[in-house]
Amino acid sequence: MATIQLRTAIPGPKSTALAARRADAIPRGLSIGTPVYVAKAEDAWLEDVDGNRYLDFAGGIGCLNVGHRREPVVTAVKNQADRFLHTCIQVTPYEDYVRLAERMNQVTPGNFPKKTLFVNSGAEAVENAVKIARAHTGRSGIIAFEDAFHGRTMMTLALTSKTHPYKAGFAPFPGDVYRIPYAYCYRCSYSLKYPSCDLFCARHLEDTFKRVVASEDVAAVIAEPVLGEGGFVVPPQDFFRVLMEICHKHGVLFIADEVQSGFGRTGRLFASEYYGIEPDIVVTAKSLGGGLPLAAITGRAEIMDAPGPGALGGTFAGNPLSCAAALAVLDIFERENLLARANELGEQFQQRARQWQKRWPIVGDLRGLGGMQAIELVRSTETREPAAEETKQIMQYCYEHGLITITAGSYSNVVRVLVPLVVTDQQLDEGLDVLESALQMVCEGSKKGAVPQPV
Repeated sequence: MATIQLRTAIPGPKSTALAARRADAIPRGLSIGTPVYVAKAEDAWLEDVDGNRYLDFAGGIGCLNVGHRREPVVTAVKNQADRFLHTCIQVTPYEDYVRLAERMNQVTPGNFPKKTLFVNSGAEAVENAVKIARAHTGRSGIIAFEDAFHGRTMMTLALTSKTHPYKAGFAPFPGDVYRIPYAYCYRCSYSLKYPSCDLFCARHLEDTFKRVVASEDVAAVIAEPVLGEGGFVVPPQDFFRVLMEICHKHGVLFIADEVQSGFGRTGRLFASEYYGIEPDIVVTAKSLGGGLPLAAITGRAEIMDAPGPGALGGTFAGNPLSCAAALAVLDIFERENLLARANELGEQFQQRARQWQKRWPIVGDLRGLGGMQAIELVRSTETREPAAEETKQIMQYCYEHGLITITAGSYSNVVRVLVPLVVTDQQLDEGLDVLESALQMVCEGSKKGAVPQPV
């Protein structure tokens, strides 16, 4: 696909008809970001049922780092489908589950014996990581962070920070969960500045053990190496090193939630590598399956073996089709230079976005690692008041002009980039042109539908 044609704001007739059917058949709680009903997808683009094409800067919320329908993934799934679809690993096991576990034990951070369990989703993986940590330590407490997102099940909602729309109306949540501030330097909870703060937020964990919950009652601290739904916040280099030193001093495990930041998104296979840390347990999902549902819990062998036989599992956990797809994904990362490409994409985004920041005060903060990039939009650079309504307008404009984007952040004012890493330079520039025009429209009152103006 060479170019994206700017389109009108009116959904096509087939999309309109599907929207009406959806309203009658599906609960309103399953909201959608755009009224785009997909007919086909390839690499970094989508085509809807009315024949409109879009650049995909959302990537299925980070599930398609290797691209839509990559041939090796599709071939692996087809070959597996020719053999068998399902047996249940707990009844009659199969080799691909074992092979994939061996690969995960090799590629995840940490030079120590590991074991891996597969489940269906990121939330299910987090749930199992908590179970395993509690079984190993004999403790029940879990410490999570402000602005964190770990899933939508009841335990993971207890760990998730953002209230609306995720948590409101669903209480009570499982107990023994405690929350502390993340290293969100742009909105520091302590009104301090890095590096003069000496990583006060990380060292505050010691104070938490004194004033909130005793360390001997805490099984684990769980954190995203880069916040996902919380706004793509990247903490200072030594944040996790200090945090893990305190954890291990008190016999507390550290769980890295790499569901969104894993599998090449940040320019490393896992974001933990940026910080030089070796988590006790790593949770992965999303792009692991190349578009199929799969998640993994990988950890130190002695920790993973803490639950007894029969204590872990699931009917569809580690489905044969998903395992075959994941093996193909790992092969792609071994053969192709996608990690370098992620870093190139990040640099290209940052170059454009820095110009936007100089031009328009609404661009408050730029941040990210590799291909995991974001801009935080504010109404004032002094007060940093979140520009949530303006962010909605930008998302709408992008959709109307052929670009699929999604937001993030506790204040719904962050535009995040999760474009498949196989996007071409031309496609990336096209998408950034649309995003730039959207910012111009909001900031300068440009007429809707105007051709993007280069900086």
